[in-house]
Amino acid sequence: MNTNMQAVEWVWLDEVQSVTLPELARVCGISTADVDELVEYGALQPLQTGPSEADLRMFSADCVTRMRTASKLRLDFDLDLFAVALLLDHIQRIETLEQQVRSLQAQLPKRH
Repeated sequence: MNTNMQAVEWVWLDEVQSVTLPELARVCGISTADVDELVEYGALQPLQTGPSEADLRMFSADCVTRMRTASKLRLDFDLDLFAVALLLDHIQRIETLEQQVRSLQAQLPKRH
């Protein structure tokens, strides 16, 4: 067994759970400044809005996957955050359309 293995955190990610800005940045391997910039571009929405400190903002835990995708896109393709935000929007649209297609296919009568 490797003695240098890092502890792995397992959490069920859904819209009911929430994470703070620093937690989101840490688990996604992205800086808090980058998360803030993605919020400015509309690629990510905090749960709370208001005059609270930026580090206290909360995000739905289901956005962890989205931010990990953002981090991977940025690193793999050396993209700026504006391009990453655009790609995330298109990926979300594709996923929504795929879900709609699956739903419609499930309503079709089965062929024999």
